[in-house]
Amino acid sequence: MGTTAEVRGRWRSLSPLPPPGRLRTLSLATMANTVGTGLWVTGAALYLTRSVGLTPTEVGLGLTIAGLVGLTASVPLGGLADRRDPRALRAVLQLAQAVVAAAYLLVGSFPVFLLVATLDALLVSGNLAVRAALVAAVAGPQGRVHAFATLRAVANLGVTFGAGLAAFALVADTGWAYRLLVLGNVATYLVSAALIMRLPSYPPVRRAVRPRPARALRDWRFLAVAGASAVLSVHGVVLSLILPLWVVSRTDAPTVTVAAALLVNTLLTVLLAVRLSESSRHAVPAAATMRRAGLVLAAGMLLWAATAVVPTAAAIGLLLAATVIYTMGDLWHAGAGAALAYDLAAPDALGAYQGVDGLLAGLARAAGPALLTWLIIDGGPIGWLALAGLLALTGLAVPPLTRRALASRSPHPG
Repeated sequence: MGTTAEVRGRWRSLSPLPPPGRLRTLSLATMANTVGTGLWVTGAALYLTRSVGLTPTEVGLGLTIAGLVGLTASVPLGGLADRRDPRALRAVLQLAQAVVAAAYLLVGSFPVFLLVATLDALLVSGNLAVRAALVAAVAGPQGRVHAFATLRAVANLGVTFGAGLAAFALVADTGWAYRLLVLGNVATYLVSAALIMRLPSYPPVRRAVRPRPARALRDWRFLAVAGASAVLSVHGVVLSLILPLWVVSRTDAPTVTVAAALLVNTLLTVLLAVRLSESSRHAVPAAATMRRAGLVLAAGMLLWAATAVVPTAAAIGLLLAATVIYTMGDLWHAGAGAALAYDLAAPDALGAYQGVDGLLAGLARAAGPALLTWLIIDGGPIGWLALAGLLALTGLAVPPLTRRALASRSPHPG
């Protein structure tokens, strides 16, 4: 059994929450926020179709348009975080998101839905850039990648818990149950804002020349590295969309294997996100880690491709083994991407550079579903091979691109 102290020690080693302090506060704010994300993402489609009365086509079209428009807020709000206290700015954005989330209760037609969804997407996109600036302020140059990985692990836990709570509303399948999901999402934004305001303020350093957010858009060496990371980020679509469709249409594995794969991914992310980020604290080692991520992700794609031509038992084993390999590559990519986005940014325009990084990743995510559905679900194993080749070649390109970016600027701390 072990003593109480031993049990607590084992729990601390497994828990993604850091020790008490500023990062713990930020982690709790993130967990509150992502519980709401889990509630909303799990129940949104059913709320909008069964309770509001929109068609699935209207929901899909509205979310696609809103998502693309929302990307435009990433760079301006990231730049604003360079000129304002990112803590106060993020809290204000969380409060604004609470108001917009509540506005979903007023949706009764497609135009109103499109307006609310667009406002929501603008705030979400901008808030991610502001969050990146706040993480850098809280953790400092030496701890920001570790903090980023910690928040990723916590976010996975929060989304999973929120999705579990949303299951009760889905079972009830009533208008009031879905409206309670909306109100629960609103409440988590308010809790998150309150926790963020418990952090100290981080006023920007006064500078003789005010940094311009557009400068990040003209830094083509940074854009090359961030663009490569964005290309690698299309792998996120694979687990959430492509793999379920592949299992059902192209393999003999039972559908429940998809749930098992998602569970394996979630558990490994919670347990390993921080540990696997340790090799990516600065640009040069991060570039090497990104190369490794591309090659490992490519290996995962090849294993998933093989599930179409093996018996049921082997397909199940390959699906789960590939998920483990994929998750390792995903975590290496996330940690290395954060390190490169921070370390290659101009120190006085950190928020704007994070906004550009988020913009490119968002564009890749927007293109991913249609592109990979055509490539893999329609193309079969050859599509997996093509995706594996793209991921491997992109990963291999990151170290030379990073060296070129470092050589083009004077060194700065972190």
